Amino acid sequence: MKKEEPNSILIVKLSAIGDVVHTLPLLEVLRKNFPSARIDWVVEEEAGQLIEGHEGIDHVIISHRKSWQKRLLKLREQSAALKEIAQFLKDLRSHEYDLVIDLHGLFKSGILTGLSRGKRKMGFTGGREGSSLFLTEKPYYVDYDQHALDRYLKSADYLKCSKDSWKGKIPISRSDKETVDTLIREYGIKDERFLAINPMARWETKLWEPAKFSMLADRVQKDLCCKVIFTGSKQDRGLIDKIILGMSEKPINLTGRTSLKEVAYLYSKCALLITTDTGPMHIAAAMGCPVVALFGPTAPWRTGPYGKVHRVIRDETECSPCFKKSCSHMTCMKNITAEKVFDAVKEFLLGRR
Repeated sequence: MKKEEPNSILIVKLSAIGDVVHTLPLLEVLRKNFPSARIDWVVEEEAGQLIEGHEGIDHVIISHRKSWQKRLLKLREQSAALKEIAQFLKDLRSHEYDLVIDLHGLFKSGILTGLSRGKRKMGFTGGREGSSLFLTEKPYYVDYDQHALDRYLKSADYLKCSKDSWKGKIPISRSDKETVDTLIREYGIKDERFLAINPMARWETKLWEPAKFSMLADRVQKDLCCKVIFTGSKQDRGLIDKIILGMSEKPINLTGRTSLKEVAYLYSKCALLITTDTGPMHIAAAMGCPVVALFGPTAPWRTGPYGKVHRVIRDETECSPCFKKSCSHMTCMKNITAEKVFDAVKEFLLGRR
């Protein structure tokens, strides 16, 4: 039997892109089990665009934490930043929730959990930086060798919710679809197959050599007759331009030209995504796009593309996974050959033909 059903729930999951995507199944489960409950979500600005407009959410509370930190160091912007922070906290505390769920487990989420007005405040074992001090209930157990998505669903088990069905897709608007459809028409793509490559990652240790991406993309276009589209943010343009410069047959470059929701829709139309371990990898998996993912310092069984259709390429280097953001040799990524990745892509595309 469930505990008393909550009439209002606050989800605290601030970032990053992949983690927010991994929380969408839990959101669906909570909505199905508590259909009349108010469900709000506090999230940071970048990942917030992924959940805005989701039918399972009543209100999204956006934290501009990174922006505020920078502006508070500038004398002229301090007053405006402080007013925004005050408004954010007013919004956070405007409702008394029956249940607050901290799915982040860090001080930044713990403090917001503590500041929120909640009758019950729950979270998982292994919370760091004192985050568990802000909970009102004993943390529920999670196994960190489980995939992150399954760990977040442990909240549903704790609340004795049914988890029979969920999709975990990102909500896409008509304007998102129209923008992407217009973009790819501009490049002459109509009915032919195309795949995407997202070569960037936040950690330096997750990156693959640009020359290998160049070689791989050329072979995909020449040998498999499949058009390649590069995706990434504005900040990624330098490295992606370098990759494209090393190619003999130019691909489509949409770097910096799509929002997160637009790239989600783009991936839903792709035959495949080739990517490093990064947020767009999880966006693609959520949208039903098969993924060939390159893994080095991280553990795919914890944070790989979720689902059986995907293919993870990694070298069995003794020190991997090390979870380090810097490394003097980066052997685990350097040992992944373009040939090995191409073979995986070829096997998938020919199998799907």
